[in-house]
This record gives sequence, C-alpha cells and structure tokens, in this order.
Amino acid sequence: MVKKTFKVIVPGGEATGGPPIGPLLGPTGVNVPAVVDRINELTADLKGVKVPVEITVDLDTKEFDVKVGPLTTTALIVRELGIEKGARAPGEERVGDLRFEQVVKIAKAKLPYLPTDSLKSAVKQILGSCLSMGVTVEGKDPRVVQREVDEGVYDEYFVEEG
Repeated sequence: MVKKTFKVIVPGGEATGGPPIGPLLGPTGVNVPAVVDRINELTADLKGVKVPVEITVDLDTKEFDVKVGPLTTTALIVRELGIEKGARAPGEERVGDLRFEQVVKIAKAKLPYLPTDSLKSAVKQILGSCLSMGVTVEGKDPRVVQREVDEGVYDEYFVEEG
C-alpha cells in the first residue's frame, strides 16, 4: 500500500478541480471531483477563509482521506472581523477592531498549535498578528494591549491558569 499526501490551501467551501488540487491529484488517478466535494463539505462553514487541507491518496486503491488543518491566525482574525484581508500598510491603515474577548477566543483556538501552554502567551502572539495586520484591539494599538497584558490589566481572562 503506497500513500501520498498533499497539502494545499483552499478557499473554505469553494474548492475546485482547478489549481492547486486538480494538477496535484490528477496524476494519482484519484477521483478529483469526489475529493473536491469532500473538501467543500468539510469546509462549508469556513466560506471566505483560506483553509489548510491535507489530502492523502492510496495510490493502489485510489481511496483518499481529507483532513482540515488548523486555521492560520490571520484567517481566524479575518473571520472574527468579517473582513477579506489585513491592511496593505499595517502601520498606516486600520482594517478592524477586535474586542479583547475575541483575541482570547482566537488564542484558545490556536493554543494547541502554538509553542506554549500559556493562554497569556498565546494572547500576546495573537496581538502580534493583529499588529502586522493593521487590527486594533479595544481601539488600541496591539502593542499597548500587550503591555497591559503584562501589567495584569486583563488577568481575569487568565484565572484558569492559576
């Protein structure tokens, strides 16, 4: 049994048999429309978000398995704000404003995939992404919010850590 795995990023619920999927999978002999249908089924609730997908094909039987990977931090922020993308010039342009609760929600979603066990540390990483995307938090520059996290302003969000 020979298996081959492909990793692609597709628009949630809107994958097609065109690039990148078709050209990658075509040579394997797998049923590309069936793979596309499965991807769209698994990502239907993620419309408008770029979703990492892993497709494993058994080259002998032509059976396949599709796994949806964790969304990128950028994709989670974009989805939370209901925008298309971050700022072209993050230092000059603001594309949205998150509530601190939304930052915590994103941090909790990303925590299993980050190199930390600390929710506070994860929140600070999400704030860094906000900065690079031109997103403010509670109307403030994310660097200010990072300092406030360090100063204990938001400690009630981290009580479960002890």
